[in-house]
Amino acid sequence: MTIAVPTAADLSGDIARVFALQQAHQWEAKASSAAERKEKLARMKAAVEAHADAILAAVQEDTRKPVGEIRVTEVLNVTGNIQRNIDNLETWMQPTEVATSLNPADRAQIRYEARGVCLVLGPWNFPLGLALGPVAAAIAAGNTCIVKLTDLCPATARVAAKIIREAFDEKDVALFEGDVSVATALLDLPFNHIFFTGSPRVGKIVMAAAARHLTSVTLELGGKSPVIIDAGADIAPIAAALAAAKQFNGGQACISPDYVFVPEDAKAALVDGFRARVQANLYDEAGQLKKDGIAQIVNKANFDRVKAMFDDAVAKGATVAVGGQFDADDLTIHPTMLTDVTPQMAILQDEIFAPVIPVMTYDTLDQAIGYIEARDKPLALYVFSKDDATVEKVLARTSSGGVTVNGVFSHYLENNLPFGGVNTSGMGSYHGYFGFKCFSHERAIYLHQ
Repeated sequence: MTIAVPTAADLSGDIARVFALQQAHQWEAKASSAAERKEKLARMKAAVEAHADAILAAVQEDTRKPVGEIRVTEVLNVTGNIQRNIDNLETWMQPTEVATSLNPADRAQIRYEARGVCLVLGPWNFPLGLALGPVAAAIAAGNTCIVKLTDLCPATARVAAKIIREAFDEKDVALFEGDVSVATALLDLPFNHIFFTGSPRVGKIVMAAAARHLTSVTLELGGKSPVIIDAGADIAPIAAALAAAKQFNGGQACISPDYVFVPEDAKAALVDGFRARVQANLYDEAGQLKKDGIAQIVNKANFDRVKAMFDDAVAKGATVAVGGQFDADDLTIHPTMLTDVTPQMAILQDEIFAPVIPVMTYDTLDQAIGYIEARDKPLALYVFSKDDATVEKVLARTSSGGVTVNGVFSHYLENNLPFGGVNTSGMGSYHGYFGFKCFSHERAIYLHQ
């Protein structure tokens, strides 16, 4: 049964009504106590837990992700984020006392106050986790919030709408389902803050819309996240880590390693290790890919985009070292490693967002660093090295949203670190305390005695 997807025309009255409700209620929400905010968050967590099975089914329907991945990213990650806000809210809300330079007898402090009415626009690659995580931070900071999930995940959006309706009054949080026109209509409204996760291309549209109202933004974008493997690094665990990273969500993660620099004499070992890990994880004894172990590409347009990049690389001389199979009937791409790639190939120019990773060799570390310096600042950067001086040189000479040394994804998973991009890979950061700050205004208070 096909369910009609609402349009902005269908929802125009509801959108205007809810936005007016939240504008009127924002001052009461701003003045709410830690206990009141924690009660809202507890209801949100309970609703997510109550619908856990429905979340698993909906995300599988939309994306064909492995169930284990869905449980971690779309359920446990969400409830964990909510609980982290609950556990720390009193501490985060405390004013920060500042020493006064005008008069030692006076007092000065910074208070964290709600921004107001916020808009959260979620992506398709982690449709619930990357939408409800920011919502929890917005509520912890005392805001009201309107949420719009991507239209590429309609089943997930329906479950999310149930969760939001059960947990919140619509004057606090409301979710609108619908097509792209609904997101466009929401962007026309004078929100106090917009939180967007998605591509740099759409990020520019969001930022332009926000500029019309001088609305502040947090943009969680993407980019081509490089990997530098230093001479002398232990290749076997690195190859395994890269294979696992590209298998995760079918490579459709904003922090997924996007290309690799490796010394020429370590290239063969990297290829062999990548192939071995992929074979052990994803293929049966008959050599058939176990498709329940890797997410499909989200839609035909993205599948065709990646296939065109792959074909361009092969036509220009790239070697298919591992994988290379594209199953168009169910939008599956086998984990693939390309060698002999050159910067002129499209696969080294645009973010891949698929389980395909190109490999380049280098003679000196300066060559790899110079290549990264000459390009847009990525969301993530990965360095594998046993030498502290090499790591420090890479950190000093490059810029990225975050870095993991001798591993993958860890700077994202550590909730005591801020997560965000820089320039074309995003602006602003969140996670844990930094999520609370993201949705807060740091208000300066001077108190004469």
